[in-house]
Amino acid sequence: MTSYDITITREGKWWMVKIPALDGLTQARRLADAEQMAKEYIAVTLDVPLSTVTLGHVAISVPGTADVESSLAEITALRTQAEEAEATAAKLVRTLASDMATAGVPVRDIGQMLGVSFQRASQLVNA
Repeated sequence: MTSYDITITREGKWWMVKIPALDGLTQARRLADAEQMAKEYIAVTLDVPLSTVTLGHVAISVPGTADVESSLAEITALRTQAEEAEATAAKLVRTLASDMATAGVPVRDIGQMLGVSFQRASQLVNA
């Protein structure tokens, strides 16, 4: 099964979808529809079932803006880092809350230190 790379470019109110392997061009009103339009174009052009069409690399560009692909890759990487940092922070909060409770610090004071309600501090201590 061959996969087809496509390039999606904004032109006016439309997204132009180029399929270089077939020298094909189609369009979509919304970006959410662009990949489906490409698949349908490929299926009709090659006279194959739509379910057998797969897309490879999808490049998106909007003239007059930053490099969309690079920006999206950076955003994805930063979101992943943020999720990892959040998970690490949550683990540290649970550990510190538990350690403070073991040391006899009242739950209300634990909540104050951690910047959470005493109810949340109680949940952390009992987690």
